[in-house]
Amino acid sequence: MDTATHIVMGISLGGLATIDPVVHNDATLFYAVLTGTIIGSHAPDFDTIFKLKNNATYIRHHRGASHSLPAIVLWGLIVSGLIYMFVPEVSYLHLWFWTALAVIIHVFVDLFNAYGTQAFRPFSNKWIALGFINTFDPYLFLIHLGGIGAWMLGAHPGYTWLSIYTVIVLYYIKRYMDKREIVREIKDYIPNTIEIATSPTLKQNFWRVAITTEDKFYVATVENGHIEIVDEFNKIPLPESPIIEKAFEDRNVASFLNFSPVYRWEINEFDQYTEVRFIDLRYRSKEYYPFVAIVQIDRNMEIISSYTGWIFSEHKLRKKLVIEDNFV
Repeated sequence: MDTATHIVMGISLGGLATIDPVVHNDATLFYAVLTGTIIGSHAPDFDTIFKLKNNATYIRHHRGASHSLPAIVLWGLIVSGLIYMFVPEVSYLHLWFWTALAVIIHVFVDLFNAYGTQAFRPFSNKWIALGFINTFDPYLFLIHLGGIGAWMLGAHPGYTWLSIYTVIVLYYIKRYMDKREIVREIKDYIPNTIEIATSPTLKQNFWRVAITTEDKFYVATVENGHIEIVDEFNKIPLPESPIIEKAFEDRNVASFLNFSPVYRWEINEFDQYTEVRFIDLRYRSKEYYPFVAIVQIDRNMEIISSYTGWIFSEHKLRKKLVIEDNFV
């Protein structure tokens, strides 16, 4: 989920914690728990600091180790431990429990969008992206804001958030059923489908999908149950060549391939260099595929520039390639 949603979820968990009699009857503990749930609800995303290094490092590590099983345990202990240092008179067990729950819920809800996480590390490095909740879901955000408003107006926080979380669980079930129906319709429409990557949008009834068959990739939209194929690509294996081998050595390309399960590739020859481009097919927006990795290799088989990340125009991409080259 996005940062704003994680923060309001942290606030909501602080309110829900008041159903715990120990938290409800101790104002100092309540504020410690509220602090813990807000920080804990955002803590796994502290790996955003990798952006300060470069996009390749950020893409490779974001929602990776920081969202793993060991990290879930460590975040709960670290955040609650730091807070406990300032208020040692409170019950650490209750402080740790609600803080750890905030961390767990953060990682859990991140499983349901198209970006996904490596939540089962160290047992599996596979990205889990269930793809039926948008990274920013306005309905989830607004229902949390409504709960915060009701709380500020005097509603009992514990019962308010218990009711809201019941609605949220039902909403997740509804979105799962929506996705399941879309997958069923696509498999009826394209019988030889192997894999379907779904990306919900801000509109409840509009989805983007990337479909893999034995010999093709299809990019489609699904609106109100109607499937529209907007792009079709032949599924061509990467050639075995020195250019491709060199491209695989690049850190930007390696990060992209580690993250992207559905992509196509292009090799373009220019006077001074060869350009290899990898294009993620899951995120088509306004007839453009914004998540890419590009590497440029000169005639001496040296990498002269590369980039991976989100770019929404060819002009900006060319500027990024020059900028990235200056900082390699």
